[in-house]
Amino acid sequence: MSKYDAPDPEWGPIEEQLPPPFDFNTDPAILQDHWVKVTQPAMAHIMKARLSENAKYRLEDHKVPVEGGEINVRVVIPEYGGTDASYPLVIWMHAGGWVVGNVDQDDYWTRLLSTELHVTIVNVEYRLAPQHPFPTGLNDSYAAVKWAASNADRLSASLEKGFIVAGQSAGGNFSAVISHRALADPFFSDKPLTGQFLCVPTTLRWEVVPEKYKSELRSWEIYGKTKMLGADTVQWFYNHYQAPPDSPEMSPALYPSHSGLPPAYIQASGHDPLRDEAILYERLLREAGTPTRFDIYPGLPHGFQMAAPHIKATQKLLHDTYCGFRWLLAGQRARKTFFLD
Repeated sequence: MSKYDAPDPEWGPIEEQLPPPFDFNTDPAILQDHWVKVTQPAMAHIMKARLSENAKYRLEDHKVPVEGGEINVRVVIPEYGGTDASYPLVIWMHAGGWVVGNVDQDDYWTRLLSTELHVTIVNVEYRLAPQHPFPTGLNDSYAAVKWAASNADRLSASLEKGFIVAGQSAGGNFSAVISHRALADPFFSDKPLTGQFLCVPTTLRWEVVPEKYKSELRSWEIYGKTKMLGADTVQWFYNHYQAPPDSPEMSPALYPSHSGLPPAYIQASGHDPLRDEAILYERLLREAGTPTRFDIYPGLPHGFQMAAPHIKATQKLLHDTYCGFRWLLAGQRARKTFFLD
C-alpha cells in the first residue's frame, strides 16, 4: 500500500450514497443529454455558491473559426484595475471524457478563478466525440488557444503577464498535448506558453504502457472498480474518443522528449485509476528540466470535489488550485524581470 491509498475518513459515507456506475451500453447521446440537464446544473450550483457577490467581471461569448465550422468560447474578464487594465491569459478546457460538457459546465468555476486570481479566462466549448472523434476536440482547443493569443488586446489580456493552458481530466490531456504542440509551432515563437495546469489528467493509455514503467502504473488495477470513475468507465470514454492509444497526442507521456515545456502544475487523486500516470508524467517533465509542482489527494477518487464540495480535501484542492496558478504566474513574473534586467 502506498501513502496515497489510505481512505479519506470523510469520503466513505459519501461513497456509500453514490449511485452505481452507469450502464456501459448507454448511448453517448443519452449521457450527453443527462449531463446537460442534470450534472451541469448541479456543478454550477456548487461553484455559484463560492462566487463572491462582490466579484467584478464581465462575460463575453465569441465564435472561433475551426476546421469544418466554428465553436463557442466564453471569456471571463475581471474588472479590478480600470478600463485599461490587462491580465494574464488562461485557456480553460473542461472535463468530460471528450464526450460530454460545454461552456456552461465550468461557467461559474471560471468566473471564480478569474476573479480570485485576476486573470482573463477563455472557456472552450470544443466539439465532442463520438460525433466528432479524435482529434477534433483537440484541434478545436488548439485553435481556441491561437485565437485567444491573437485577440489578447480585445480580451484585456497580456501574454507577457502569463499565457497558461489549463484543464481537468480530458481537458488536462488537451493542455498537456497543446503544450507539446506549441513547441514546434512557429506561431508561438514570439508568444510562448508560460504554464500548464493539469488537473487529474490522462497522460498514458494503459494498453501502451512501456515495459519500463509497468511496475509503477498499478492504479488502473487497484482502483478499477471505484464508483466515481472506474477503469471500465474510462475505457468507455476512450472507445468513443477513438484516439490511437500509442499516439503522443492521446498519451503525451509517449512524446520522445519533454524538454522545453512550460512549467507545469499537476493534481492527482489517490484512488483514481489515472493516478499513477499523473505521477509518472510529473516525474518525466521534472527529469527533463521542466519546473513542476505537484499535489495529490490521498484516499479520494477522480472528481471527488463535485460529489463532496464541503469536505476538508475539497477545501484543500481549491486552495491548492489558487496556489498552483499563482506559482505559475509568479514564475512568469520572475522570468520577465530577469529578462528585463
